[in-house]
Amino acid sequence: MKKVNDTNNSVETRIIALEKQAWEEWRNKNRAFVQNYLSDDAFFVYGDGVVDKPQIVKAIGSCEFNSYSLDNFKFLNLDKNTALLTYTAKQDIVCDGKTQPAMIRSTSVYVKRGGKWLAAFYTETPAVQ
Repeated sequence: MKKVNDTNNSVETRIIALEKQAWEEWRNKNRAFVQNYLSDDAFFVYGDGVVDKPQIVKAIGSCEFNSYSLDNFKFLNLDKNTALLTYTAKQDIVCDGKTQPAMIRSTSVYVKRGGKWLAAFYTETPAVQ
């Protein structure tokens, strides 16, 4: 995915940093961060269904992180207020007693509202290894 100019590089850096922070805050069970990180109309798509912001925030604390790493980031600035990020996550995580796939391909969409970048969409697909 092509970077257009230095402005996009700055946005790219901020979005990747936000995504990394979100994983860390989820690991630390920081409900307040997640509440403020998500847009009010945010939703996540998983293999077993779609969840909205109240469900996402409620789920904080349902996962135990043994380890994780994020890499292979690809960034696309869709317009001045919308950005798409994809990456690969290697993880050793258990949520609600279920072991999560060891490797996933994740996609997040961020929107800029009120001068702040917010996560509006997230999905993940188990990666074929």
